[in-house]
Amino acid sequence: MDYETICNCFVAVFEHYKESKRRVFVVNKLSSRSQFDDLVSFLMENVERDEWHISFNGLHFDSQITQYILTHYEEWKDLSNDEIASLIYNYAQKVISRERDQPPDFPEWKLFIKQIDLFKMNHWDNAAKRSSLKWIQFSMDWDNVEDMPHAHYKLVDDVPTLEKIIKYCINDVASTKEIFKRSSEQLALRKSLTEEYGINLFSASETKIARELFAHFLSKQTGISKSDLKQLRTFRTHVALEECILPYINFDVPCFKELHKFFRGKVVTETKGSLNHMVKYKNMEIYYGLGGVHAARESGIYEAKDGYTIMTSDVTSFYPNLAIRNKLAPAHLDQNQFCNLYEWFFEERKKYPKSDPKNYVFKIILNATYGLSNDENSFLYDPQLTMSITINGQLLLTKLLEMLVERIPGAIPIMVNTDGLEVMIPKTFKDKYKEICEEWERLTSLQLEHDEYKKIILADVNNYIAMYDNPKKEPKCKGRFEWKDQTEKKVAILHKNKSFLIIPKAIYHYFVYGTDPKEYLKSNRDIYDYCGGIKAKGDWSIVAVEVDKGVMKETELQKTNRYFVSNKGIKLFRRNKVDKREIQVDSGRWTHTIYNRASAKSFDELDVNEDYYLEQIHKEIHNIDKQIKRKFTQLELF
Repeated sequence: MDYETICNCFVAVFEHYKESKRRVFVVNKLSSRSQFDDLVSFLMENVERDEWHISFNGLHFDSQITQYILTHYEEWKDLSNDEIASLIYNYAQKVISRERDQPPDFPEWKLFIKQIDLFKMNHWDNAAKRSSLKWIQFSMDWDNVEDMPHAHYKLVDDVPTLEKIIKYCINDVASTKEIFKRSSEQLALRKSLTEEYGINLFSASETKIARELFAHFLSKQTGISKSDLKQLRTFRTHVALEECILPYINFDVPCFKELHKFFRGKVVTETKGSLNHMVKYKNMEIYYGLGGVHAARESGIYEAKDGYTIMTSDVTSFYPNLAIRNKLAPAHLDQNQFCNLYEWFFEERKKYPKSDPKNYVFKIILNATYGLSNDENSFLYDPQLTMSITINGQLLLTKLLEMLVERIPGAIPIMVNTDGLEVMIPKTFKDKYKEICEEWERLTSLQLEHDEYKKIILADVNNYIAMYDNPKKEPKCKGRFEWKDQTEKKVAILHKNKSFLIIPKAIYHYFVYGTDPKEYLKSNRDIYDYCGGIKAKGDWSIVAVEVDKGVMKETELQKTNRYFVSNKGIKLFRRNKVDKREIQVDSGRWTHTIYNRASAKSFDELDVNEDYYLEQIHKEIHNIDKQIKRKFTQLELF
């Protein structure tokens, strides 16, 4: 369902979640008064039949309008459509102007009609994932990415305008229904959790699920009511890292001894991104921050030479287990009760196969708890717990790196990233590698999982393709080289930018199968793979500039746009409305075609400029494959 609220017009569209049944209601001078009465009757039916409304951002907008109508409709019996539309519009403007952290007039538990809010459920209201319905339409390759075609403050006084608004609203409902279909697994999980624990989790993000279930179990264990528990926090003006670092951590290599000393002398006053420290080791720069450790050799192709293999090792549930094994807990909670419950989640997860939703639930709880320790809105908030986990995690992974590289002759570190590392070693030392890892496991009480790569195509620590030694395993793609999940349009990644998917696909096929990029482009004529997405934020707008018969013409476009690079077309700019700064979307000679609405034209008729895509593909390949194949020698590396 979806509503459109305009100063003299209200449009409501509903579609059955399984069937094609659709109801459209219009409250406007161009429609009969009975349409409002029909809308109220329909909403009352929803209440009586215990039917649900499925929406995008419905909890903070549409449901508020619904509740407002159901609360006041009897007072409006003698009002005209224009008067009712105006009342709804004024209330809608009040709702829209409310601050994000301000509670709604009607909390979820007070609503007459139950809600499934796909926006909240997928955490698209989170700063890191924030996405509009239009952006999700772009990510799903929806055939019509359309912004509202009529300003909310302008009167609707003719039928063509009204019809445009109705079509727009129907398009939004249809795309919301598609998101709902793609969310079947997430919804099934939330349904089972809601029924099992008696907590309404239908619109809950994974973080909220973790917070609610942790509170549920902790309340049972401690005897503290959930309402009292949720008030608890430990606020700190500073965190002295010396008090966080585990006593058994030590190093032998001078640069790591200095690192240890640096951390022990550091006092942190801001726990989100205020620390950046670098150590150079074996010609590799290792970066330490408040989130994790990151390091990679320079970009290139790192292939295991004859007699060598690339070992990759990850710590199992690193941050949760680090807290469990070292009895780390928020200061305002009983240490044993917290850690025992945290460990119970970990052990309980082992009882269920990965295919079982229960396994996933416990994974959510384990992984989200670290983030909640640094969230002031969470009852797990204690910055010292956050620092104890992240700083010790970085130091312990560095300790593993030191042990492996210093004790295995010919070992070459390639990458370190938050909870794992990659090291090239002679195959004759594989047993030695495992022995050292087991020693580290005994020291830390943590567990490692191992695999082998034969090649890593490396741009940087967050962007690479890793090819397993086992040919049956599909290569692992990270960062801007990921494309499979985007192709499948999995709900979990729809917030990510899938622009120009043809580029990572061509790069993948070049490095993995040796396919020439030009030939790959000929084999892939899916126009959506050639499309990019662009959105205007804050004071910025998207402007199209075209030259027609020698005259330059400018058009301000909608906030979210889908486009491709074409041989002829417009030039896209971002323009700041305040200071008039302009930024070209693609500098140079490149021109664009807006593709917000899918066309019936064939690929060749669309006039795609393949030179642009080939240039981007070759640029990325060249940045990585400078020498076609990187050959290791001691001189090159050290």
